[in-house]
Amino acid sequence: MTSRLFGTNGIRGVVGEDMTVDLALRVGKSVGSVLATGPVAIGRDPRTSGPMLRDAVVAGLLATGHDVQDAGVVPTPALQYLVHTGTFSGGVVITASHNPAEFNGIKVVDRLGMELSRPEEERIEARFFAEDYTLAGWNAVGHVHPNASGTGSYLDGIASRVDAGAIRDAGLRIVVDCGNGASCGTSPALASRLGCDVVSLNGEPDGRFPGRPPEPVQANLEALLRTVKESHADLGVAHDGDADRAIFVDDRGTFVFGDRSLALVAKDIVSKNGGGVVVTPVSSSRCLEDVVRAARGTVRYTKVGAPIVARTMHEIGAVFGGEENGGMIFPEHQLCRDGAMTMAKVLEIVARADQPLSQLLAGLPAYSLHKTSVRYKAQERDVILARMKTMAAGLRVDDIDGIKIHYAEGWVLVRPSGTESIFRIFAEARTEEGAKALAARGEALLRNSMED
Repeated sequence: MTSRLFGTNGIRGVVGEDMTVDLALRVGKSVGSVLATGPVAIGRDPRTSGPMLRDAVVAGLLATGHDVQDAGVVPTPALQYLVHTGTFSGGVVITASHNPAEFNGIKVVDRLGMELSRPEEERIEARFFAEDYTLAGWNAVGHVHPNASGTGSYLDGIASRVDAGAIRDAGLRIVVDCGNGASCGTSPALASRLGCDVVSLNGEPDGRFPGRPPEPVQANLEALLRTVKESHADLGVAHDGDADRAIFVDDRGTFVFGDRSLALVAKDIVSKNGGGVVVTPVSSSRCLEDVVRAARGTVRYTKVGAPIVARTMHEIGAVFGGEENGGMIFPEHQLCRDGAMTMAKVLEIVARADQPLSQLLAGLPAYSLHKTSVRYKAQERDVILARMKTMAAGLRVDDIDGIKIHYAEGWVLVRPSGTESIFRIFAEARTEEGAKALAARGEALLRNSMED
């Protein structure tokens, strides 16, 4: 079996265990050996291990002859925008995104600011595992230069892509929960620049994440929900640790699931465009397809993973894309998930509609999602999925990523986890009871497929 270094979104692990200085140095040398000649941009989130791992990666890049421009603590999409709009051979971000403080990671982007394709990752992995590096001579090693321009140009880029005048005229009050992450220096400033009255939560960067865990799920956002209600805000927004995602709270202080905000933005963009293709993973809610088709657009489904969504958008010229976890991609801006751009777009939608966010969301189709999981023997994965597809003969089945079976009342998706020997089961229907029933049907079919 071929050794693998990269996961769904870069390389991640617990610092001092899976994620070490030695590994980071070797990754830096491997990346530097594969990237074309030219400077490399690097940035990080505020995790306490960030400077240590950054310096190790930088040493590897310098050793392979690349100059490095250090952008400091910035959101991942800000570093990607710096690369996308500059003349870099690529970029590196030291971040573990939504994972707890003891984790950190290394994400690599190409010269367009896009996360690497799988073949590009494999080239780096081949160098890493063979310890085959293209090292520069003593008189050709690279140099490090600070680059503090990234944040300003990034915010300028976002502001130019929305109707800033409409947002200013609306006089919105917004609560921004940065979660002590990389967005502390960007999202509150952007909202203020757009004329919003900003209430900031967890706005000091701190890699220990003392305010709340960096994953913006409902259980971690009690302070945001409460503050939106108490301050009579028009909406609230929360980011993950590296700010490539945005999750919302409406004007009533109600948590907004990511599939709802994704559908709201898709509806707006496709309607304005008079059609177009929206790209999303196979696990996304039918709500998205409903609103896109009503606006004369189409949906292209992909395997799960933001890099796959972005690559597909680039290949087919999609007008919008995203995931149900709050990660949205605006191709006119850049081809990666961008939490601050997502925040600005939702502000624009609310401002131009002159309606509360809760009312706009109430106009979307309603579905219920139920999730469960089943363990399996790793070596039997492909056989099980093949059996399941055969057993579902006569039904509409998609095998883009796992097995997705469509029924009149909804759908059920069975897909293997990328990190452990578990089949994750997702089921969606109009009601909670219907979703649970479909999940049970999918689990029964899966267990039958697991029998010899």
